Amino acid sequence: MEQLLRVQNFVVSRDGFGAGEGQTLERPFGHADPGSMFAWAGATASWPNRTDPGGTRGLDDYFTRDFARNIGAEIMGRNKFGPQRGPWQDHEWRGWWGDVPPFHTPVFVMTHHERPSFTLSDTTFHFVDGSPATVLAQAKDAAEGKDVRLGGGATTIREFLDADLVDTLHVAVSPVELGSGVRLWESPDELLDRYHLEVVPSPSGVAHHLFWRK
Repeated sequence: MEQLLRVQNFVVSRDGFGAGEGQTLERPFGHADPGSMFAWAGATASWPNRTDPGGTRGLDDYFTRDFARNIGAEIMGRNKFGPQRGPWQDHEWRGWWGDVPPFHTPVFVMTHHERPSFTLSDTTFHFVDGSPATVLAQAKDAAEGKDVRLGGGATTIREFLDADLVDTLHVAVSPVELGSGVRLWESPDELLDRYHLEVVPSPSGVAHHLFWRK
């Protein structure tokens, strides 16, 4: 069975930005409010960080549950891993997620500044400097027959789209506007030369955009 490269549950604003400007340690999404951007997922019964019983069922919950289905590895850009730029000042920073990252697979962090791999819980982070095709080949090998998730951010997703490597995309368009930041698209119509698109509105206010290759 063919291994796919999938974008899962990637959230953008109504004007196409995956993150705002001015990312810092305290504000991983820059001036964007993640509470607003990700409210649809956080309200679901399947949200992994839920501490109280309950939560919504239905469409949003389906996509939240589907996040890990048949995923054997993840690829992300360095800006998703952390706020540092340039050469690593130290190796103490181990990501935003604490001792138990939510990936549960090998993760390949694309960076021009490699560093030793390390493992937290059941997630091993590898720091790789290579083309999208090269990194995808490494991730597919590590995924052991399962699919690879392309986690973002927006710049990294565009790199893989430009290299024509993405098989399916699920992008949740949140009803907020950022005005500036890191843009995934001016319009989802940009992808219609290569992908089919179905847009499914949710009662939460997000519109789930589902792309698959023509």
